[in-house]
Amino acid sequence: MIAIGCDHGGYKLKEEIKKYLEEIDLEYKDFGTYNEERTDYPIYAKEVAKAVSSGKCEKGILICRSGHGMSIVANKFKGVRAAAITNEDDARFAKADDNINVMTLGADCMETKEAIRIMRTWIATEFKGGRYQERIDMIEEIEKENMK
Repeated sequence: MIAIGCDHGGYKLKEEIKKYLEEIDLEYKDFGTYNEERTDYPIYAKEVAKAVSSGKCEKGILICRSGHGMSIVANKFKGVRAAAITNEDDARFAKADDNINVMTLGADCMETKEAIRIMRTWIATEFKGGRYQERIDMIEEIEKENMK
């Protein structure tokens, strides 16, 4: 299941992504926001990151105007590897090499069709494992040392 959330700046794009997820029959849980009324992105980033960190959801998608603020918040949670993705190559490398489990998108930086292509690439890309898993293991050790 994919956790999805946004602030007011990402609301329209989130709704389009949800339509696409429904078309391809991918299950998701919407953590809000549910309209374009001004709100604060950490609220929604926290909920999506908690869902991924706890294992309730396998992946997460967060959307704000730039994607950066959401990424910062999501990376505060143990087991979450979030990255702001701007194109299909970013999506491919971030998943294949770093096995990101939360993708953040900037609604002001891309059209809906591009965002859906990026998401499709991220979902379809396989993690390479091997030496890349060794790096993920190192990240997890750093989390153990620094996240109580």
